[in-house]
Amino acid sequence: MLNYRLSREEMVLTQLERRGINDPRVLEAMREVKRHHFVEPAFRDRSYDDTPLPIDEGQTISQPYVVARMTSLLRLQPTDKVLEIGTGSGYQAAVLARLAHKVYSIERHFSLMQKARVVLEQEGCRNVILRSGDGTIGWADAAPFDKIIITAASPAFPKTLFGQLKDGGLMVFPMGEKRTQMLMLVERQGDEAVTTEAGGVSFVPLVGREGWSGSSYT
Repeated sequence: MLNYRLSREEMVLTQLERRGINDPRVLEAMREVKRHHFVEPAFRDRSYDDTPLPIDEGQTISQPYVVARMTSLLRLQPTDKVLEIGTGSGYQAAVLARLAHKVYSIERHFSLMQKARVVLEQEGCRNVILRSGDGTIGWADAAPFDKIIITAASPAFPKTLFGQLKDGGLMVFPMGEKRTQMLMLVERQGDEAVTTEAGGVSFVPLVGREGWSGSSYT
């Protein structure tokens, strides 16, 4: 039987710390969250590999390094209210829940949301609120948010979501097409978006009214 705790420790050391992730709160959260609980049974022996893994509905659970990298870029505070677009397996939400005050997470696939809810409850993540719907239009009745994270590739700058970000808040998201995505970090300064490129990534498409139609993602 695999020693999952040892696997997490090795993951943090070899995949995160050696590649420049140095926020101690993020590293501790990555040690604590049991990724194998969010992975499909067929792939459980690969839970702590340096790779994304498939989940239902043609989606993926992100590579641990990418989860840690995006989380670090947000510079989360214990008082933060965070919006996550794309709950997926719930793994990213579980990491955020250990670092922020409250996490609002939207998943367009109802079945994935239901599955994630069960695992998050089992993991004791009582500060995560889930909704099924179009993530590209955000969660207006809970806005504004201190931080926003989008875990799918947007075809363009997500203006509606930016509008739900607090002044001084941060948003991180991948932007681009299937083979040419860039991780973007945005700080809101009044009505202005100060944008920084944070490296190439590969994500499933952000589908919705202000995302890809699905058939147009090439």
